[in-house]
Amino acid sequence: MRFVWAVAAFVLAALMIATGIAQRTVFQGPKSETATIKTTQSEPYTLIDGAVLNKLPGAQTLRAHGDGTIFVSYGRTADMTAWLADTTYNHVTVAKNGKTTTTVVEPDAAAGGTGGSADSGDDSTRSPINSDLWLDEFQQDGTLEQPLRLPATMSVLVASDGSAPAPSDVTVTWPLETSTPWAGPLMVGGGILMLVGVFLYILGIRHARRSRGPRRKALPPLPETEPIDIAIEGGEKGVISAGRASTRRAVSGRKAFAAIPVVAVSALLLSGCSADAWPQFGGSPTPTPTATIVAPEGQQPPAVTATQADRILGHISTTVASADEKRDQDLAATRLTGAALAERVTNYTLRGKIADYKALPTIPAKGIKVFLPQAYDGWPRTVMLIAEQKADKAVTSTIMMITQSDPWSNYRLAYVGDLEATQLPDVAPYYVGASAVPPDSSFLVMPPEDLAKAYADIITQGDKSTYAGDFDAAGDQFRASIDADRKRRLAEFNKTASTTGRLTFSSTPGAQAPLALATLESGAIVAVNLNETDTVTPTSADAVIKLTNNPTVKALAGVDQSQTGFTTTYSDQLFFYVPGQGSGDTRIRLLGFASNILGAKAISK
Repeated sequence: MRFVWAVAAFVLAALMIATGIAQRTVFQGPKSETATIKTTQSEPYTLIDGAVLNKLPGAQTLRAHGDGTIFVSYGRTADMTAWLADTTYNHVTVAKNGKTTTTVVEPDAAAGGTGGSADSGDDSTRSPINSDLWLDEFQQDGTLEQPLRLPATMSVLVASDGSAPAPSDVTVTWPLETSTPWAGPLMVGGGILMLVGVFLYILGIRHARRSRGPRRKALPPLPETEPIDIAIEGGEKGVISAGRASTRRAVSGRKAFAAIPVVAVSALLLSGCSADAWPQFGGSPTPTPTATIVAPEGQQPPAVTATQADRILGHISTTVASADEKRDQDLAATRLTGAALAERVTNYTLRGKIADYKALPTIPAKGIKVFLPQAYDGWPRTVMLIAEQKADKAVTSTIMMITQSDPWSNYRLAYVGDLEATQLPDVAPYYVGASAVPPDSSFLVMPPEDLAKAYADIITQGDKSTYAGDFDAAGDQFRASIDADRKRRLAEFNKTASTTGRLTFSSTPGAQAPLALATLESGAIVAVNLNETDTVTPTSADAVIKLTNNPTVKALAGVDQSQTGFTTTYSDQLFFYVPGQGSGDTRIRLLGFASNILGAKAISK
């Protein structure tokens, strides 16, 4: 009966192992599926819709092959179609019948872009490289293969250089579900069952040998007088005993020899089993509850993601650093605008005329701590950033406002200053974004368009200003520093020129429009521009204003003396928190600022 059970165990073990191996080989099926993107060979761009990429579940692998450099980028579908609105391109989508189709989209005459298609006769083509709309981009010569995991709201752009035809050999590959959770248990169970069969087989052999041997009868009793040769009998017993011991050792050796191959086979089977060959009994991780912030109904998605913000800030910092080194205002204009650009241009002029004149502080390349994008599908767009950087072994925080005027323009730095506030207002998460506050908004304690005028009046008149009560003076370091600086300079001027000249100060709103983004408490972070003007005029017809100890004004004015006097203008970039109507504390707080010389000239007669 032991042999019957052993044979049954062998047969069942062989079936289990064979079934497990078959699940991992013959019956497993293909591990991936590939779809070929069919396009025309004349258009400069191919846009693969997110529905095509998500036609099958799982990660996507995009492969493009062609002559020369292959360019691939991905981003929000709405942004990419806006960027392509003024040119001809292939649009790959999923039709209602579920099949992938390719259509040629003609340029929109109302788009007003700066590009054109390669075959339209328009030479104003543009390169897709380094556009701020892309979440990421890749380049490779000949063949580009890139794994992706994009949602249906994003699309992929395939191109060469924006003028040559886009690669026509494009495929998308998805991994297929090929897990065999019972292959591992079957092979392991078969190995264990085979060991059981071997054990039963050995027991059967042992039992058979004991039961089928000859039965010896007892020897007749020897006569009492017959001598017994103990030595010979002992010697024979010794031989018999040795023979039996060697037999036992041989049987034991065969047992070990039979068990070793079974263990080796099981180990070989297990070595080829990956994690998908086993059932997954672990439960799903329990999510940790976090504070939920719901976007207002109808609010559009944020214009920029965290990945984009990092890339954009890095490009701005690199470009401005290069422009600072070369004193190239045209290069600076590609990443700066408004007061930030005007102050840089003045600095380049001064550094070109004064050997030891210092450059303006660098723009942080990374270290974003606060990131608030405008939730808006259209243009222009605004993003607020706060980043940290180390300078002279000290950590400084920089607050910035960047803007994008249209889909074809890169983001440019419009406002930048040092963050001075120790407490910031609560803002929405970057994945929710914030709405832009109109300049004439009546929901704030003061409309953004009136903020510069009111603060300029406070700087000029101090506590006598009618707006003094609207601003929190406790943490306003900028106002305190201006007041102290004006008193110091006025005292120095009066020591030598009180009877022959006059020094006056004034503040007015700058030419740059305010930028404002809403906070969570119905308030807004508002950036404004002010101009401070120092005027020196003679009080006597015979007096002359000389710039003996003022090389900065002399370099900008182009003269070293004037009978009519000089005006020197400083540009101030200011960031405020403006509370909403009905909030607890309605005073406006200064968050950060920057002040640099903007220009100087002799007063005309």
